[in-house]
Amino acid sequence: QVQLVESGGGLVQAGGSLRLSCAVSGLPFSFSMYVMGWFRQAPGKEREFVAAIDRSGGRTDMSDSVKGRFTISRDNAENTGYLQMNSLKPEDTAMYFCAAYMSFADSVTKDHNQYNYWGQGTQVTVSS
Repeated sequence: QVQLVESGGGLVQAGGSLRLSCAVSGLPFSFSMYVMGWFRQAPGKEREFVAAIDRSGGRTDMSDSVKGRFTISRDNAENTGYLQMNSLKPEDTAMYFCAAYMSFADSVTKDHNQYNYWGQGTQVTVSS
């Protein structure tokens, strides 16, 4: 049974930081074969791409809205992905989801339809 379990969300003041974690287990193949992504969804809005990282961690893609403030990383030995969020803004308030898909390419995608494994999400609330 595949599980992606997010943690690290919470309530923080604007300008603060949070580090989200995504612990992955049960994948059919090695975790290092999977691209990882983070998405978010605010109430009444569509799911939005935040960041993605390739299998080795050498290539990342960030949305323009978080570039320079968020960093995505992964630890393949620990089967865990991370999203470091700094300089948080009220507009970052959302449920954050981690997701994964297997890839043989050294690339990542922002298309949520390509991700076939998803976590349940962790809430991030940024107060002004």
